[in-house]
Amino acid sequence: MSRVLRQPLRPGVEWELDSVTFAREFPRGVVAKLLTERAEQGGWELDRVRIGADGVRRVVLRRRVIKVVRTA
Repeated sequence: MSRVLRQPLRPGVEWELDSVTFAREFPRGVVAKLLTERAEQGGWELDRVRIGADGVRRVVLRRRVIKVVRTA
């Protein structure tokens, strides 16, 4: 149910985006707990939440991609 994209928003900064969908049967507290665990374990932060007319929650999470530069 999730997909990961890499998207440069401005030069030098790259974000990894993850789209997650929750069915309407999931209570708000359960969704909050799942997103909190994902943020703590994977370093994700909330980018956008959309709740459709059918009650489906579409959540977009993001995290900064750190580029490692070789110095030697």
